[in-house]
Amino acid sequence: MTSLRKIGRGARLCVASHNAGKVREIGDLIAPFGVSAHSAGELGLPEPEETETTFTGNALLKARAAAQASGLVSLADDSGLAVHALNGDPGIYSARWAGRTKDFRLAMQKVEDALQAQGATDRSAHFVCALALVWPDGEEAVFEGRVDGVLVWPPRGDKGFGYDPMFIPEGYALTFGEMEPDAKHAMSHRAKAFAQMVAERFAP
Repeated sequence: MTSLRKIGRGARLCVASHNAGKVREIGDLIAPFGVSAHSAGELGLPEPEETETTFTGNALLKARAAAQASGLVSLADDSGLAVHALNGDPGIYSARWAGRTKDFRLAMQKVEDALQAQGATDRSAHFVCALALVWPDGEEAVFEGRVDGVLVWPPRGDKGFGYDPMFIPEGYALTFGEMEPDAKHAMSHRAKAFAQMVAERFAP
């Protein structure tokens, strides 16, 4: 059986994102492995249009484009918030609900307005993260993580990004926006997907 290709210390990884918060979080997660993160924005790479209909599909699309353009092993994350009373919306369109200016206060307000318009009492939701790792020669691997919780209003905390200030993970009292980064990294949807990736593809 052929052993899986590993990413070793000193490697440079292209993070296929222009979202500073997401790049920072991924950079924090890979730093202990001696791997440096370089964002698509930093490398001057364009953002491909996300035309797939699943988190995994969009993550692969972004990672493939970055690997080809940068010549580096590339990691793309496609993640979003699925609100159960809204039939899973905003889902893969989570970033689009924030508009061209990426205003997530607006996006959170849209979620709350949609719940209020329905008179929804079910405020359960979950975050999903699909991580795609693609080598320039075409090798690929995908990992997925999920965390369940409930939505609160008004939003609380300024330590996270995206929809973090309105999401309380199951079993906790703080929103992701109120948690210290280390606490969130220990149990978030991204952390769960990342733990799978590290176990399989990062050298110790």
